[in-house]
Amino acid sequence: MNEQGRFDTLGRLEDLPQDYRDELTAQNLVPLWPSLRAVLPPHVPARKTRPTHWSYEALRPLLLKAGELTPIEKAERRVLVLANPGHGLEKMQASAAMYLGMQLLLPGELAPAHRHTPNAVRMVVEGEGAWTLVNGEKCPMARGDLILTPTGLWHEHGHDGSGPVIWLDVLDLPLVYYIEASYHEEVPSQTVQPGQGVKAYARGGVAPTTVFQRSDKAYPMLRYPWADAKAALLSLAEDQPALESVQVTYINPETGKDAENILGFYAQLLRPGQTLRLPARSPAQVLHQIEGCVDVAVESSAFTLAEADTCAIPGYTAATLTNRSATEPAFIFIADESPLHRKLGVYEVRS
Repeated sequence: MNEQGRFDTLGRLEDLPQDYRDELTAQNLVPLWPSLRAVLPPHVPARKTRPTHWSYEALRPLLLKAGELTPIEKAERRVLVLANPGHGLEKMQASAAMYLGMQLLLPGELAPAHRHTPNAVRMVVEGEGAWTLVNGEKCPMARGDLILTPTGLWHEHGHDGSGPVIWLDVLDLPLVYYIEASYHEEVPSQTVQPGQGVKAYARGGVAPTTVFQRSDKAYPMLRYPWADAKAALLSLAEDQPALESVQVTYINPETGKDAENILGFYAQLLRPGQTLRLPARSPAQVLHQIEGCVDVAVESSAFTLAEADTCAIPGYTAATLTNRSATEPAFIFIADESPLHRKLGVYEVRS
């Protein structure tokens, strides 16, 4: 028997005498070896996250019905949570570290100001006339825009237009809740302050300075317009026609690092008819279809992302994306757990 073979079969809890187990329990003690392979499995981690698809066509009527059933005063945030069944619907998790929610705001409504410890972003799905006020900066909300509401920043949502406005919330809530650091605070309202980060950082490669001093804001840019991200993707695709993966990362324009510190955010272009394989990486990821229609194959699962559909892909799992259009590009918003994995030193790309 080789050295490894000696440890292939570990002792079970049932192998221990009941009186010994009772003594351990009385002292709040647990033997490790019966559970060692569960917490440290060979080669690939145990994962609860399952490949999961949420259809916007099916979800939207239920969200609008929530608007009829529950006024904003009774909801504070009117959200349907996109829950991954692998974690249990009651856990309200899309993955180990990501929470997803589809939020509805109706004309004239105001979702009151608060702040919380989890980081959040909003990916606008539908409608016009809404805005998010983040630490005094008013961020208009248009389809495809990404708006940050990082940890500790006051934010509220209002709607001055007509028709429903819907957006996708992405938070690191499961992680912050797990470490027992999740809470919120409220404030009556905020005062709108002049200036918008999106205008200050309107051109790539340059940053505003005041007498040679750069910004000391942790989050100098809070709104990332879809028009700019889409233009960057199209320009990149045209400039580098042989480039297989046409992708941009949403970054902090002062530091060049990820826009937020736990989750990463990206926009992906698929050329007409293109098939792209996303390698197996350690972080789980979420895909949200902004424009076009894409077939997704993950392990033994396959589904089609129509516009505004969302899906979850487990970590350590490759995925294949195929643009169903032979004439038009497709655009996808991606959120993943990469910044967290890099900070922990566990980030991997397997293949």
